Formats: sequence, C-alpha cells, structure tokens
Amino acid sequence: RANEKEDSTTSSTEAKEEQGGGFFSKIFSSVGAFGGDGTNNSNKDEIISVSPPQGVYLHGGVGCGKTFCMDQFYNSIASSGNDELSRLTIGAQKVHFHNFMLNKVHKQMHAAKMVEGVQGDVLPRVIEKILDDGSIIAFDEFQVTDVADALILRRLFTGLIDRGAIIVATSNRPPRELYLNGLQRDRFLPFIDLLEEKTSVVSMWESETDYRLIQGASAAKGVYFVGEASREDFNSVFHTLTKGETVGPTFLSTQGRRVRVPMASLEVGCARFHFDDLCRKALGAADYICVGENFHTVFVDGVPKLTLNDINVLRRLITFVDCMYEAHVKLILQLETQPKDIFEVDLNNAHQDEAFSFDRTRSRLDEMGSKEYLKKRWTGRKHDITIGQTEEMKHELEFLVEEDDGIKSEKGHRKGRHLYRHAKADK
Repeated sequence: RANEKEDSTTSSTEAKEEQGGGFFSKIFSSVGAFGGDGTNNSNKDEIISVSPPQGVYLHGGVGCGKTFCMDQFYNSIASSGNDELSRLTIGAQKVHFHNFMLNKVHKQMHAAKMVEGVQGDVLPRVIEKILDDGSIIAFDEFQVTDVADALILRRLFTGLIDRGAIIVATSNRPPRELYLNGLQRDRFLPFIDLLEEKTSVVSMWESETDYRLIQGASAAKGVYFVGEASREDFNSVFHTLTKGETVGPTFLSTQGRRVRVPMASLEVGCARFHFDDLCRKALGAADYICVGENFHTVFVDGVPKLTLNDINVLRRLITFVDCMYEAHVKLILQLETQPKDIFEVDLNNAHQDEAFSFDRTRSRLDEMGSKEYLKKRWTGRKHDITIGQTEEMKHELEFLVEEDDGIKSEKGHRKGRHLYRHAKADK
C-alpha cells in the first residue's frame, strides 16, 4: 500500500508539473505543503520532498513598474477569494528594505539579547521571528549602503532560504552592482552569489517610461515652493494648516533615541523642520520612519542644491524621502531650486549608488507633488493621530489639489482659500 501511495503521489506530482509552467503556479504547487514558517505540513504517512522555488529579483530604472509588478504578485498571494489560494497555507509579507533591516533584523537582534536573554549567536532566533510573519518575503527598494547590513546579509539570507523562505525583491541595481564601492565589499560578494543562485534575475531596463512622471504631470500646487520669493507663501500654508492649534517643539521616541521636532502640532498632525535639522545631523532611517508614523504632513524649509561634497547629506535626504513616500506623508518643501535639480545625477561618478538612488528620489518627488499622491491615505499610527484616518481627510488638504485655489511658487503669489478644516480626535 505504501508503494502504491508513493507511485500515486509521484504521478500526481508529475501531472501538476505538466499542467504548470507559470511562476505563480510553481509557487502555489511547491509551497502548498509548507506553512507560513516554511515547515512541512503534509500528512505524517506521506513523505514529499519539495524544495521551495526560486524567488525573483526584479531590477530596472525608476518608475518602470517594478513595485507595481511585485504588488500584483503579493496581492495574488494574499488574496482569499480564490478557491485554490484559500486552500494554501502560504504566509507572505511585504516590507521596504529599510524597515526590514531596522525593525525585523537589528531591533530583533537587540531584543533577543536583552529581553529574551539568548546567549551567543542570536541570528537563528531572528530568522525564526521573521518567518513567523510569512515564508514569502517581498522586499521593495532592495539596496545596501550600510556596512553593518552588508556584513550580515549572507548569513541572514542563507538562514532564511534554508528554512524555506522565498525572496521576491525590486531594486534599481542588478545584483552585481549592489554595495558598489562599499567598505569591505569583498566580504559582501558571497551574498551576491547566493542571491543570483536563489532568485531569477529579471531586468526591466528596456522600459523607457517613468510612470511616476506621468502622475506628476498633474502636479498639485502649494507643495513645492522655489526661491526666497516663495517663502511667505510657504509660511502661509503652514499657518493655514495649523491655525487655531498650539504649535511648538516636541520630541518623538524611537529605539531608545529622541528625535527633536522643532515645530509641530500634534492635534493637527503637522510638523516643520529646517533641512539642516533633518539632513545635516546624525539622523537615520529609524528617525525618519518615526516622523512618518506620527505626522501626516511634513514641511521642510531651506532645501539647498547639493554637490558631491554633500554626499552624506544627500544620503540622508534620499532615506528621508523614501520614508515619507512609504508612509504616504504629504511633503511640502521650500527649496533653492526645482526638486529635479537638487542634485545633478551622473551615473558615471564614483558614488554610483547615490546617483542611482537620487534618480529614484527625483522621480518620487515628482509623484509626491501630484494630485493623485496627495489623495493617498496616510499609513501612520491611528491611535496617535486620528487626523488622516477619517473622511475629513478628503477636505483637509483640498487647497493643495484644487487647481484654481492653490498657492503658486516664485512667480505667482495667490493665497489659497482657507479650506482647511481641523479634524478633532474622537472624544
């Protein structure tokens, strides 16, 4: 009977392979026997040897649709309406790479040592915790700029893949150009080998359309203010959005650090910084993520034009914009020059990583200045600030979206009508 069952299982598996062929079908047929943590859930009297399928590493230029493709894949996995999908026990998680390294790796490593009291190597415990959220891990904007991340990635990903994880990632760089010119890059190269072995590398560089620019074509007014002549209008928008509420300095807490916010209205959910406070001080992704989680609208004053002498400042600006974009924060800037001209991108310079990354930042700023983006729902903390999570959010930034009532920069000085309405917290 055991032999008959084995023959039946083999023929059934072969039939499935003949019917399949698409990437999704391979995922579904191969991972169906696994739980969210990658462990085998098949019946004890059946022995099915199934290896997780290869993942996908999707790379290409900015705005070419990489994230859109990954979102379609992730949504198909997460869907529960399809009969076939509902029978599967596939755990999937989607995360921005910055967030992953901060909150799921470094933070969990600290917790394993200090809270759980794990002795010695804590990485196996971290890997176990990561897989609790799903064995299919979709990374958006995969990039490596930090030496600490670079040195840990090989062991981390080897452990994840050995436990059945499937990696799906988008990036602006092909694998061989990750962490280019980074410190101790020779120790990072084995991770690239692993990535190329365990994923199908797909290029989208032939796409010549930046879909974010198409969105940016319907630019909203009162978002970017260029030149000193526009400062009065910039100040006017801030006062309009915070009128009637207390505005003053405050602090946010994140991972044992305090992030100073020079001007903020916690009731309204608006914050204001000078560029130097954000990008010329020792702040990082964790600090910017905390800002995006607590304020739905962020004003930044004094954004200058940057050069290669400001490379560390540029890196912080890139990270800051990424964090605001991921949280759907409304970003209102007062700049020395147009957003696209903040930094001149030269893909042949010694800092190629920053050049590629700012090319993405420039594209994102275009999208963040569009009416479509301003209508997006903020993803911050509902329990901290209720504004942005109610129906009134549709009206709060109305003057930024209205063509006839927006505030123009530099040449036009029309004041927007007072259309802002405060959304009070539920009592």
